[in-house]
Amino acid sequence: MAEDDLMDSYAAEVAASMAAEAKARIAEVVNPDDEERFASLSLLELVSSGDGPDLVGAIMVRLGEVRAALVGHGGAIVVDNSKVITGQNGSQSLELQLNLDGACIACGAAPGTLQGIQNDLLMDKEISVVTFSATMLEHFDDLTSEFLQLHANVKFV
Repeated sequence: MAEDDLMDSYAAEVAASMAAEAKARIAEVVNPDDEERFASLSLLELVSSGDGPDLVGAIMVRLGEVRAALVGHGGAIVVDNSKVITGQNGSQSLELQLNLDGACIACGAAPGTLQGIQNDLLMDKEISVVTFSATMLEHFDDLTSEFLQLHANVKFV
């Protein structure tokens, strides 16, 4: 087996192991009935109707492996702002401004967490823009704050 093939094989094995571990950790802390209900909710309808309490739950079920890090480390997502926007073709989607809460606020893994949240949510057809609140940068020292702004590949507003 060539070195590149071995590395690819190992990477695939590690990714599968991480996905299984994330799924198991999430399953330990969620209610399957709530998960099914939240997954069936339209984010567009929730924002349009102002149904705040279900919005975070509906966002959380749309997260992949990054959700395990959030719930496993005592963190949470806060929706600071949400609005329905209309595209040039007339289709509607959401613009979300998110924040972190709990233990995730000043975590050193924040760049990966933020990027994971953004990537997972942008896979949902109802979401077109994900930004993060600049207020979360206040919880980091200057060096970490600058690093997040330059290298996290997310937008702070």
